[in-house]
Amino acid sequence: MRKFKITDILIGFVFTLLFISIGVIAAINFRFLYYKDIDNLNISKTSGLEKDVIIENYDALIDYNSPFYKGDLEFPSLPSSPDGLQHFIEVKNIFIAFYYIAAISIIISLIIIIYKHHKKENSYLLVSSITVLVIPIIAALGSFINFDAIFVLFHKIFFRNDLWLFDPAKDPVINILPDTFFFHCLLVIVAFVLLGSILLLISYFWTNSNIQYRKRRTIYYK
Repeated sequence: MRKFKITDILIGFVFTLLFISIGVIAAINFRFLYYKDIDNLNISKTSGLEKDVIIENYDALIDYNSPFYKGDLEFPSLPSSPDGLQHFIEVKNIFIAFYYIAAISIIISLIIIIYKHHKKENSYLLVSSITVLVIPIIAALGSFINFDAIFVLFHKIFFRNDLWLFDPAKDPVINILPDTFFFHCLLVIVAFVLLGSILLLISYFWTNSNIQYRKRRTIYYK
């Protein structure tokens, strides 16, 4: 093992972006989570809508947020206001940004891994495994303490307007998107980040043992 470098922390930031963006993409597309929450959170009862109506409108929203979807958002059986639709445009732009972040961070991570492997350096893996956890742990702890406050803070940071404050009478889609569901999505993101950290830690110990083995072989054959 070699001494840690400042660049190892910067590399850790790249991996943090990678795992968070992958987690966000997974949470967006993990429809089964929402389907289960329809029953677990009694969304049919709280929204006054049948389960099949909820699913078809939720699916329309998720389809719209795909980077491959072209066109405007249209809910099959729910009305929507211009302000509500504008908010979803802004939401989609954020999700698309995560797709770009994931693609770019994957490329950068591969370059780093190849370069470090060539240099026989692996300290960045240990540092990255720790760095990756910092932001998600803070977010997770804050959410467990007061998710509503974190939820509001998130919207104030990422949106420069109050269009996210839906009027259920004009945009009843908000009735099928309870805050608890978004909390579950956060847990999915945190789970992916934790998995990423574990993979980095395992990679560190595995590569470290290989490096030590090569050194012993070199000394032995000398």
